[in-house]
Amino acid sequence: MRTGETSAEVMVRMVPEQVGDWVLHELPRLNRAILQDHAPPELLVTELREHVLRHLPDVARLTPAQAQQLVVHLGFVGASAARHYQEHTEGGTEHPERAFAPLVVGGERIPFRCYFAALAEHTGTGHYDRDSYASLVRWNVGTVQVRLDGEVVAELPGVFDDGRIRTYTGTPGEERFFLLVKQGETLEMAVNCILEPLGHEHADLIGENARHRVRDATVLLGELRRLFIDFAALPSDQTMAAEVFMDVFRQFAAHWTPDDIPPSGALDPEALKRDFLLGIAEPGYDQQARRLFPALLERERADIGALLCAPTLPQRLLAEIGTNESALRLSDDGDLRRLVAHHPALIDWYRLLAMHARVSGAHLMLSKKFLFKPQRQRDEAGLGDRLLVSNRAGTTGMTETFLDRLTRARQNHALAALRPVLIAENLERAPDPGVRSGRGTAAPVVLELTG
Repeated sequence: MRTGETSAEVMVRMVPEQVGDWVLHELPRLNRAILQDHAPPELLVTELREHVLRHLPDVARLTPAQAQQLVVHLGFVGASAARHYQEHTEGGTEHPERAFAPLVVGGERIPFRCYFAALAEHTGTGHYDRDSYASLVRWNVGTVQVRLDGEVVAELPGVFDDGRIRTYTGTPGEERFFLLVKQGETLEMAVNCILEPLGHEHADLIGENARHRVRDATVLLGELRRLFIDFAALPSDQTMAAEVFMDVFRQFAAHWTPDDIPPSGALDPEALKRDFLLGIAEPGYDQQARRLFPALLERERADIGALLCAPTLPQRLLAEIGTNESALRLSDDGDLRRLVAHHPALIDWYRLLAMHARVSGAHLMLSKKFLFKPQRQRDEAGLGDRLLVSNRAGTTGMTETFLDRLTRARQNHALAALRPVLIAENLERAPDPGVRSGRGTAAPVVLELTG
């Protein structure tokens, strides 16, 4: 008992901790046994009733932080129950909500999904009423920091301080994947934190301060691209084999109800923010983002909604120098050279947008390697697709064709008309990080898991 705690408070604290231990150790063991046909799926229901659900506390007695931790744990529980029910029940995918019928909480026998929804509301974050990107990645993985030239420019905390990463089956590959995604989001957050002040009214986008910010953001995006490329280059025993990603990991993103939004990298709010800060010439992309709003946290919906209604940074930039994207595309090379000579900040902005597109290409490469290419090979061999979560598209329905279009749209950015001129003068590539602003080092970015 901690100093000043009552016995009731001890029980409220200890039960979530015990549930956490069960999710860390017993749930992965059960999932592996069921997936390998060494145990029936009903065993999971029995164990949940006996060791988890009957002991859960009244939501109102939890702190918001405890509620966040329990949302993470019960998110893994719900995903496991949904998957095994649908895989082993005829017609289960048509009525996924029936997986939760035997799962009730406490002596009052509260339905699992009602308890989860109340728990999500109690976090005060606007969390979805099922597992989400926020709980599986951001809250689950420990705190990640990004340092630029020794200064912390972004910190994305988790809700645990035990240094553990919760997974479905307890494998290192799952831990590595969750860590990769959170590291990527933290780098994206760092980029956005640097760029967002430039969106303020009357912000100077061509002065030296703005150029420093743009160069720093470009360096961080370069680090994000390197993170993706390095992960793809590692052997499968140091990442995750494609067949494990497709057949094990992704299949836990099954529906809880027929029309819900399963967790997905498409719900990474920092990536969405960057697209709307920098602009993306893809019709309907804003509607696609709004369709995902229910699965985002309240603050994320507000931030992205505000960006959707505001001019992009490139639009502000071009307005500041007295032109626009259409005029830029209609200008001849001579006019473009004179414009760049008069406003050299355009070079920095071009490099930022070009790196943004290169990051998109690296992410697409990862998607092709771990998902789309292996599924094409399966289709060509007549092996078909998975029943629960299709491997022909992302869990939110993004196909390979759509992701290809998004990558091309990012390449066709607002300053793309400058490309021939800058290529001709060898100015299109970002310089070495160490000379980006006259104050950096050769390796200015440090990405660290601190908790």
